[in-house]
Amino acid sequence: MVRTRVHNLFISLDGYAAGDRVTFDEPIGGASALFARFDGRVIHGIQGLSDPVTVDRALFSMWGQGVGVEIMGRRKFGPQSGPWPNDGWNGWWGNSPPFRTPVFILTHYPRETLKFPNGTSFHFVDATPTDALRMAQEASAGLDVRIGGGPSTVNEFLRADLIDFLHLAIVPVVLGSGVQIWDQLQGMENRFEVESIGTASGLTHQLWNRKART
Repeated sequence: MVRTRVHNLFISLDGYAAGDRVTFDEPIGGASALFARFDGRVIHGIQGLSDPVTVDRALFSMWGQGVGVEIMGRRKFGPQSGPWPNDGWNGWWGNSPPFRTPVFILTHYPRETLKFPNGTSFHFVDATPTDALRMAQEASAGLDVRIGGGPSTVNEFLRADLIDFLHLAIVPVVLGSGVQIWDQLQGMENRFEVESIGTASGLTHQLWNRKART
């Protein structure tokens, strides 16, 4: 069964998962405090790390396990809005994006597919969450689909009841403003089994597993 998963979604104590602006200088939209405890190396696995393997690192490393496709919103790909400018922008990651799979980017504006030598390809689609998920499943080679964010995109897929697994990393900071994750999701917790794990770093990891649909 192909599952739809969210990993490493950092969220503040007051429920914000991103800042309210995204620029070339501030790709996190002014919410960099959310990521102070994140070691991005582990999204490629923990095998090559000489550092101790902590609970945080082990959970972060689940990001790539068994995933064949990612879906992301346009603001995760870049700060531009409207028709795509001819500025050579190929995403925040340069010539070696970490995904190594097809990635479907949700946008209302067409753009040619981008392909990279490491197996990453960016496909720009104007689609509803349901249609985007269908396209991603067809391209996943039987592996799972990751909803990579940002928080508005995750919220849309949660509202459509398309998420099977959600990993939140709750950070002990208060942002006061930004992009909420829980808008229009009252009662969503009743659809999931939720486990919480506190770690020495101060993070609280929540693992939400979708209950069987009836």
